[in-house]
Amino acid sequence: MNWLIKIVDEIELKHPSGEIVVSSGVSPSGTYHLGTLREVLTAEAIMLELKRRGRASRHLHIVDDLDVFRKVPADVPENFKQYLGKPLSDVPSPDGSSTSYADYFLADLIEAAKELNLQMEIVRAHEKYRSGFFVPAIEKALSNIAAIKQILEEVSGRKLEEQWTPIQVIEEGYLKNRPFISIDANKKTITYQGNETQHTVSYAHGDVKLSWRIDWPARWWLLGVDVEPFGRDHATKGGSYDTGVQIVEKVFQATAPTPVPYNFINRTGDTKKMSKSAGNTMTAADLLTILPPEIVWFFLLRYGPEKLLFFDTGDTLIRLFDEFAELQAKTDKTDAQSQLLEFCLANVKESTVSTVPFSHLVNSYQASLRDGPRTMEVIRRTEHADIVDKEEDKIKAELVYIDWWLDKWAPEDVKFSLTKSVDASQFTDKEKQFLKALSEKVVAAPDNADGEWFHKAIYDLKDQLDLQPKEMFAILYRTLIGKESGPRAGWFLSILPGDWLVKRLQLEA
Repeated sequence: MNWLIKIVDEIELKHPSGEIVVSSGVSPSGTYHLGTLREVLTAEAIMLELKRRGRASRHLHIVDDLDVFRKVPADVPENFKQYLGKPLSDVPSPDGSSTSYADYFLADLIEAAKELNLQMEIVRAHEKYRSGFFVPAIEKALSNIAAIKQILEEVSGRKLEEQWTPIQVIEEGYLKNRPFISIDANKKTITYQGNETQHTVSYAHGDVKLSWRIDWPARWWLLGVDVEPFGRDHATKGGSYDTGVQIVEKVFQATAPTPVPYNFINRTGDTKKMSKSAGNTMTAADLLTILPPEIVWFFLLRYGPEKLLFFDTGDTLIRLFDEFAELQAKTDKTDAQSQLLEFCLANVKESTVSTVPFSHLVNSYQASLRDGPRTMEVIRRTEHADIVDKEEDKIKAELVYIDWWLDKWAPEDVKFSLTKSVDASQFTDKEKQFLKALSEKVVAAPDNADGEWFHKAIYDLKDQLDLQPKEMFAILYRTLIGKESGPRAGWFLSILPGDWLVKRLQLEA
């Protein structure tokens, strides 16, 4: 968490007194996902650290729902192409309800915010524009068109059209780029050139919107934003942050917020970031069915914002649970580790991550036919027996996440269930010999036989039957779970009911 300390130190140096406003902002153009949460939780963490130091601070999350609907995402019907060009707040909801497209997708973030116990305040852009909040910024922008145009051309290095203006107008329900003609500040109207004739509209009720590169610095000024995380694509040389700095200083006579650029989150193995339009995302709400809030915080905050992150619902998820459990159990935490854990658990009544290794818990749960009480008994027969008594409530809570994960997101190679029956005709004579010999060893097993004992029992048959370990394990998995691979064989045999196991190895059950 050294990155957070450094950022907040810098902010306090710039603002030694008064309230500090932290801002985040996302367009509800599609699914709110893990990449979205990186911006939100980075802003929230900055606010929380400021409050921890005794500073007044707020986190404003701007919902850019007056943005234009540019592209139909993969999970939205194709017929929504008819709404391209409309403000997101005016596009119908994909589920056919009376709410808007923006409401539909924002609901997912609001639900995730509740799960994560976030303190952020939601600010809807369309409400601000339609209430007249942006009137002063629109007037300043239209009074400084030449200056803004010069800034954009010099900083971004691109040439703008001669009739370029810093606004868009809503014409027949669609956002349009139209040549600006004049403004009447008393009547709060502008006149612009339409396709054939001139039109006059009010700019006090949301029919006029500032273009993105002007809208961003305008909100810094109007909302008094002091610090803001944003995607690294906005932080490129000549990008929207660079132009925003010049516009907010020279046009709005204010100071740009401290920038906190963050890197993307890719799916493991992908070279491109998670994308709303491509559909290669998991919703924030879905994410929180398989990751407890403390794990989400842990994943997003343990590295600085500049680090490229990778996520998948297989190995990465499993490692996250185990690494968080290790952090909780660690007795000699560094100051940074203690601070990270404090943030992860700040609004969590009790952690739902036990110190039983995640894979062990998953396998025990499946071997117990996904029955909670039976899972506890299975773990009590392993080297983690003492943990059950200390952390039974945590384990029960963790199993809820595991259950959902197994149903919807777990990779096939980690999922299994005991087969209800076995067909002896599907095994060769040699395979039957192996299973019968192993059953005899199981019958003679001592009461305290553990995974290591069963593992050795299997290996002892290798030379006797001229079978390679890989072959023996494959035979066992086919017999027990109908697959070619599965959990650690010795451990797996040790947790199964002895009488049932003997019958199954004899191909009778």
